[in-house]
Amino acid sequence: MATLFRENGIDYEKVNYFNEPFTEANLTKLVAKTGVRPIKLTRGAAAAGLTDETADAEVIKAMAADPNLIQRPIVEVGDKAVLARPIEKALELIKEG
Repeated sequence: MATLFRENGIDYEKVNYFNEPFTEANLTKLVAKTGVRPIKLTRGAAAAGLTDETADAEVIKAMAADPNLIQRPIVEVGDKAVLARPIEKALELIKEG
């Protein structure tokens, strides 16, 4: 991701959420910017006991408690965010923003 941004002359800030963990409030705002349910931004959800039927607030609580559940990279530009898989989705968002 960093290489892609550098090659395209894009300034960015990398946030290591293991060193600077998300709060539930931060995650709630970030997830809202993606426009998808938080379960769609998880990995290993089933092993953590999370399903599509799990309430969004409970998923966010689990993500805040265990950052390993959060898929990455998530790219945020203004009032929008996207799970950048494939990474070209990040460029699309940046061009829109």
